[in-house]
Amino acid sequence: MDTVEELRFAVEGAGEVSALVLRPAKALWLLALAHGAGAGMSHPFMEKLANELASVGVATLRYQFPYMEERRRVPDKPAVLTATVRAAVRAAAEAAPGLPLLAGGKSMGGRMSSQAAAERPLDGVPGLVFFGFPLHPPKQPGMKRAEHLAKVTVPMLFLQGTRDELADLKLLRPVCAKLGPRATLHVIETADHSFHVLKSSGRSDAEVLRELAETTVSWAESTINSLLSKG
Repeated sequence: MDTVEELRFAVEGAGEVSALVLRPAKALWLLALAHGAGAGMSHPFMEKLANELASVGVATLRYQFPYMEERRRVPDKPAVLTATVRAAVRAAAEAAPGLPLLAGGKSMGGRMSSQAAAERPLDGVPGLVFFGFPLHPPKQPGMKRAEHLAKVTVPMLFLQGTRDELADLKLLRPVCAKLGPRATLHVIETADHSFHVLKSSGRSDAEVLRELAETTVSWAESTINSLLSKG
């Protein structure tokens, strides 16, 4: 059983937040993993995802945004959220200095990781992973939330379900196509924004979580490793 280490780190202008580090014995990567807008780092999905990632050699640093740490309902302003992402990346690098870093998260956590990377590159982070990128609000299709992605200079992995109400694939596919080789889109049939799948799919939610983890590590091993070897 992998042990979970609790730690805290400071966010500029916003106090301290909590984090959980899960590092398997044979870790190959470390992912700074941010939560979505409505649930914190200890949500069952985040915990199960971290465990699945650990089983394929990806350590995680799950962390809280300040509003979640303080049990406020409304997310912090984008500047605070992106500052938290940067601080989490620094904390991850200090927690496991020997591991190559990735950053990303569930829904809003992934989007804020990309916004931070669009403002300026995240130190030591050669790739971003989005578990359900929230391209638009439910039933309000649009692409404004994707505009900053053109400024992200590292490869990005989009893990998306076909029933995701926050990302119409008819809009997301051209977004990824425009980003070219920097974007990899992995689609999961019948999965919604929480990666629940229909019974008719013949698959379980646990199998989908395993797919998310295995796709993440295979993408990192191929796309990111080849990039690092060239660099």
